[in-house]
Amino acid sequence: MSYFVTGTDTGVGKTLLSCALLHAFAARGKRVAGFKPVAAGCDEDDRNGDAKRLRAASSIQATYGQVNPYCFVRPIAPHLAARHAGVRIDFSRILTSYRELAGQVDEVIVEGAGGFCVPLNEKQDSADLAKQLGLPVILVVGMRLGCLNHALLTLRAIADLQLECAGWIANVLDADMPALQENIEALRERVAAPLLGIVPFQSQPDACAAAANLNLDLLEKKQADG
Repeated sequence: MSYFVTGTDTGVGKTLLSCALLHAFAARGKRVAGFKPVAAGCDEDDRNGDAKRLRAASSIQATYGQVNPYCFVRPIAPHLAARHAGVRIDFSRILTSYRELAGQVDEVIVEGAGGFCVPLNEKQDSADLAKQLGLPVILVVGMRLGCLNHALLTLRAIADLQLECAGWIANVLDADMPALQENIEALRERVAAPLLGIVPFQSQPDACAAAANLNLDLLEKKQADG
């Protein structure tokens, strides 16, 4: 089973938690690969930092192009970055790369770009990509002021596409967030999908440390229950 990881916004820890999921599955003996279909913002080597971290956390030595089919220089909305580069993001290219990776491993962790509905071209967005991939979705909720609205709206968008939300992860972004536990409980009361883990605030984000806070048994139980 592979998963599509999305977030309540950009900068909420999707890459951290995607890598954490890769580490957690690998610790159970699974062959894993990270996949970043679209990335905007490159390092000096013309590669995206998030995609490089996903590649490093994978079990196989995939090429960078397999892990990240579309990489754009400017750190702006993907469809705008593509337009500035004179490129149109084509889902068929993404699906081909995904299938190549999926054929080599037990689990692919696909990290979406930005939030769930961020545009990828003139007509399609990240939600459309998740739909075409047909994967269960894991939602990373950045625990900070405003997260309840963002989380519930994202979950509604996932449901509207008739996609399964396999679970959600509470990633604490604000070490001093008021009423943190109450906010987490508010979501637990309203979200049918299981809470896969609460990742404490990290001043230096560490995917291996984050993995220790995830309960993959809940994913496997949900899969077994059908």
